[in-house]
Amino acid sequence: MFTRALQPAIWLLLFGEVMAQVRGLATGQGRYIDFLAPGILAQSVLFSAIFYGIAAIWERDLGVLHRYMVSPAPRTALVLGKAASSGVRGLSQAVIVYLLSLALGVNVSLAPGNILGAAAMIIVGSALFSTFSLIVACIVKTRDRFMGVGQVLTMPLFFASNAIYPIAIMPGWLRAVSSANPLTYQVDALRALMLKGSASAYGLPLDFAVLVAFTAVLTLIAARLYPRLTS
Repeated sequence: MFTRALQPAIWLLLFGEVMAQVRGLATGQGRYIDFLAPGILAQSVLFSAIFYGIAAIWERDLGVLHRYMVSPAPRTALVLGKAASSGVRGLSQAVIVYLLSLALGVNVSLAPGNILGAAAMIIVGSALFSTFSLIVACIVKTRDRFMGVGQVLTMPLFFASNAIYPIAIMPGWLRAVSSANPLTYQVDALRALMLKGSASAYGLPLDFAVLVAFTAVLTLIAARLYPRLTS
């Protein structure tokens, strides 16, 4: 967990500092490293949460999952419990990215309201992708298959978003894909909340609504599929 939490920090230090020297990359929000920092924060949440489903496979192999299934707790409560756990884990990574961003001179907003809003967005985003991860685990059912599918899913989700380059410079087809990608809305909200003087392109209410809607739908699907993991 700690190694994975440091991964976005390495991205910021190496990739951000190099790309900050690139001329002609118009982000519309000042320096490129400022533009990049919220995307790296979202990336750290995504990369951690997308592999959260492997814990469910371990629980199945250890016999813990069978105990869950015979408990009176609703399946949705079990899924939401895992989502909440992933959200708390995402906050620890956010602390690392915030501290490194400050050390690199990123124009970070430390207003209490902005920090609380970013924390809420991190929790919801982590819950979304961990629930999606649980669905994948329920379908593939083995650790080897899950790791392969997880690797295949993470990079398209990350690069088909506004995490490392503005939507304005994307080709038309990629813009359409990005607009359907929930990570795009998480990054958009984090930019507005994390950076001083930045604003959301879609509006914070829409960003939160999209993530909550995705999470709600995925929770219902995961609750339906969860018992199948025992077979």
